[in-house]
Amino acid sequence: MKTDPLAIALFLVFVGITLVITWRVAARSRTRASFYTAGGDITALQNGLAMAGDFLSAAAFLGITAVITTSGFDGILYALGFLMGWPVLLFLVAEPLRAIGSFSFADVLARRLSERPMRIMAACNSLVVIVFYLIAQMVGAGQLIELLFGLDYVYALVIVGCLMIIYVTFGGMAATTWVQIIKAGLFLAGAVLIAILTLAQFGFDPVALLTKAVAVHPKHQAILASSALRADPVSAFSLAIALTFGTAGLPHILMRFFTVADVRTARVSVLYTTAFIGSFFLLVMIIGYGAVALVLPDPAYHTAAGALRGGGNMAAIHLAHAVGGASMMGFISAVGFATILAVVSGLTLAGASAVSHDLYARAFRRTNERLEMRVSRIATVALGVLAVALGLVFRSQNVAYMVALAFAVAASANFPVLVLAIYWRGLTTAGAIAGGVTGLVSAVGLTVIGPAVWVKVLGHAAPLFPFDPPAIVTMPLAFAVAIGVSLVARARVAATPLPEPARSL
Repeated sequence: MKTDPLAIALFLVFVGITLVITWRVAARSRTRASFYTAGGDITALQNGLAMAGDFLSAAAFLGITAVITTSGFDGILYALGFLMGWPVLLFLVAEPLRAIGSFSFADVLARRLSERPMRIMAACNSLVVIVFYLIAQMVGAGQLIELLFGLDYVYALVIVGCLMIIYVTFGGMAATTWVQIIKAGLFLAGAVLIAILTLAQFGFDPVALLTKAVAVHPKHQAILASSALRADPVSAFSLAIALTFGTAGLPHILMRFFTVADVRTARVSVLYTTAFIGSFFLLVMIIGYGAVALVLPDPAYHTAAGALRGGGNMAAIHLAHAVGGASMMGFISAVGFATILAVVSGLTLAGASAVSHDLYARAFRRTNERLEMRVSRIATVALGVLAVALGLVFRSQNVAYMVALAFAVAASANFPVLVLAIYWRGLTTAGAIAGGVTGLVSAVGLTVIGPAVWVKVLGHAAPLFPFDPPAIVTMPLAFAVAIGVSLVARARVAATPLPEPARSL
């Protein structure tokens, strides 16, 4: 299968447009407020599209399609889990976060509890979540460019890293927002188009599509039911916990609530986002089973060894070629790449904010706005280099799965502390630190000794911890530790006798 010049041209057009946008808004991104939050001037519809663009990542398009292609209904469970996170975000976090914070969710913790330890903990937790999320995006982008251009995977990662650095360093939140808005529109349009073209192959009969998918898939009827629920129900439930509650702990999503003017706009933004995301996941089901029916049985999309060309994450891209030729493949590749760039830019901006605003400017030294902006841009470059390096290490992982790990860490390290800080007056600084650190260390540690890293990356025969992801253990543990330590700390304060007043002579 060869990619024609039109496919590459469509791909390059998007990159050119986004670079022009970055250049146009660069002059308006020189203050701290404009760099981090676009000045708070984004409308509800714009922010809803931008949040959808931030959330509908490589995992949503490439990764979930890949899971459906290999495991069938299990991929739909990922989609449902991602969607369920938004009602949690709407009803528990969105309004109080916008009412209390300024640039990041660490502002909420710092206002409620002791500032310096809260900012250090929140920044460290956020950076770990961002790194996990970045891995998935970089792997998806590298495989996409490798397939489209025939470039080596390493060069593909470097291209993505450089573009990401340019968008964030020069354009800040304003450029990132407009990249996300354009990308979300293209993404939804591309999903509709590829779903229609797929259904057209079967006379617009979904039953015929599923019948063909069942017939050609090695698992046959099993792809219409969840194998994960039967094989390991505890891990499946743990995944549901991670995806449902992890959204409310993702720094780059939480940061978007500060780009709007008020609480009401923040609430309406989430409603728009939920509608966009729900519509997209309905289309993903068609795309996933379409890839089973049309890509799996076609040897043109496989290597001599029988593996999918470009890696397992490229099933959606091959489907685009199968139903629309090289031009459709180029369009969907451009949309997929736009997806990854938008998400990576949002992640990098959130990471730069954690380093420059929460750590450098607030926790370690009080500094002026100009110096804080310089540190933020340096942090952006450092995160770009780190993302490329991690993309090399984890290149064989499914991107939907890697994002699920990021959600597990967010649900364990950020979500419990943020919810308790908003709703429980009994939370103490010691309790918040203990809960946040426990959630972070346990989520990362159990992930390392679990199937994801211990077996698939390090090559051991069996994992030391069986559940994957570990959120079913780590999120309740973080809540329990935060509450327990807070109660003990308050009891000690209450039991400490007050000093007697000095007697006057």
